[in-house]
Amino acid sequence: MTIGITPRPLQLTLLPNDVLPEGLSWKIQEGYIRTVAWDHEGDSITLGLWGPGEWVTTAYSALRPIEIQCLTTVVVEQSKPTADEVSQFLADHIRTVEEIFRINRIKSAEERLLQLLTWIGSRFGMVSSKGYRLSLKELNLTHKALGDICGLTRVTVTKNLSLIRTKGILQQISNDDLFIPNKLIPAI
Repeated sequence: MTIGITPRPLQLTLLPNDVLPEGLSWKIQEGYIRTVAWDHEGDSITLGLWGPGEWVTTAYSALRPIEIQCLTTVVVEQSKPTADEVSQFLADHIRTVEEIFRINRIKSAEERLLQLLTWIGSRFGMVSSKGYRLSLKELNLTHKALGDICGLTRVTVTKNLSLIRTKGILQQISNDDLFIPNKLIPAI
C-alpha cells in the first residue's frame, strides 16, 4: 500500500521591493503588490495594484520584461487557479489597467493625483459611511511610488498633495493617512 503525500504549496514571505518569481501564480495572503513593465526609455509602467485575497501572475501578459514587485512585506502562496479564477483575474486585470490608463490620461497633475488616490482608496481603503480612509504608509506608497503609478515626478506629487490638502479636498487624518470623502468617489 502506498500513501500519497500531497505537496504543500510554496509559501513565501518577501520584503518591500522584492520581486516574485515569474511565470507562477500567487495568492496574496498579506501585503500589497504592484505589477510593472518598462517602456523603451526604462521608465516603469504600473499595470496593477493587488492586495490580500487577490492573486497575481505574469503568465498572461504579452509584455516582457514584467515583474511582480512587493510594495510592502508580503506573504504569498503559490496557486493553481481554476478556469473560472483565470477568467475573473483577466477581467479584474483589464479593469485595473483601463483605470490606470484613464488616470494617466488626465492632463491636470492635481486632478490626476486626486483620481489616483480616490481609486486606491476605493480599492484598499477602510470604508465608512462618509468615505474612505487611505493609509499611504500601510501600502508603502511614497510620493515617488505614487508618481511612478500615475506618471508624475515625486516633486509634482508632493506639491499637488499639499495643494489638495490645503484646499480641503482630502483631509489629513495623520502623517500617513488621508480621508477621501464619498463625493469624490465615482460610482463603479
